[in-house]
Amino acid sequence: MPELPEVEVVRRGLVSWVRGRTISAVDVLDPRSVRRHALGPGDFAGNLEGATVSDVVRRGKFLWMPLTDGPAALENPGTAPVPEVALMAHLGMSGQLLMQDPDVPDEKHLKVRLRLSPREGMPDQLRFVDQRIFGGLFVTALIPTDDDGPGGLAESPLPLIAAEAAHIARDPLDPSFSFDLFYQRLRKRKTGLKRALLDQGLVSGIGNIYADEALWRARLHFARPTDTLRRSEARRVLDSAREVMLDALAAGGTSFDSLYVNVNGASGYFDRSLSAYGRQGEPCKRCAAAGINAIIRRDQFMNRSSHTCPVCQPRPRNGRW
Repeated sequence: MPELPEVEVVRRGLVSWVRGRTISAVDVLDPRSVRRHALGPGDFAGNLEGATVSDVVRRGKFLWMPLTDGPAALENPGTAPVPEVALMAHLGMSGQLLMQDPDVPDEKHLKVRLRLSPREGMPDQLRFVDQRIFGGLFVTALIPTDDDGPGGLAESPLPLIAAEAAHIARDPLDPSFSFDLFYQRLRKRKTGLKRALLDQGLVSGIGNIYADEALWRARLHFARPTDTLRRSEARRVLDSAREVMLDALAAGGTSFDSLYVNVNGASGYFDRSLSAYGRQGEPCKRCAAAGINAIIRRDQFMNRSSHTCPVCQPRPRNGRW
């Protein structure tokens, strides 16, 4: 499933292609992909046709496009109407948002097509493709943030957030992220460190892959009790999570198959740089560089897997899973 860097790659692509453009027509080719829109495909299309995409916003792995009734005043945002609703995109395991020209044949798993107002040199269609149909699109209300800060990462941040994303915490790439609040809540969790990192109510956007990579960089074991973490250790693991996601973002994300692609249909290549995740049975890169023979191990964890080095990430005696 796409994690924060993969969704941010999509967000940045959408900003370039759809921000400020009006949705002229909507084709719902598979109603299952708009099933989260309670009033059905007709109402979904009716809400979108004639609306202008004023921005593209992300918090954690949640992505939404605020909509206004009139053209967005991008050069002077203060004059633009304040959006009240947004188009929410849930990518699921295989959802793709692709920019395509009308003459490009429909993809096999095309579910929804948005026809956009023309812009010179840019494709006119935003297509939602989803092979496994776990993702979907729907229109949702924008509500005020509980801390009066921006709803998420955006080009013109507003103190509004999509209702379905209001329950999740800020992510490490969010300029409004508070380490002090994170550490305060982390110490109260009384659980294992990786379980806490995957808790979207504590810090959003860190999934299984990047949790393993961040813990490897921070030299901490996934079962380390959160209530024993010193402030410097918590800072180290959070900085590591931020660094690994920025590295993944620079590489276009992590792609293990063709299901995750950016808006141009290209796959990311950060999987070539992974140090822990998926490397069970292989030498630990850090230990090998120091002349130490250590093999990455894989443990079952929350119906998934955790990957660690037994030498530079020793298991704590009083660990919590």
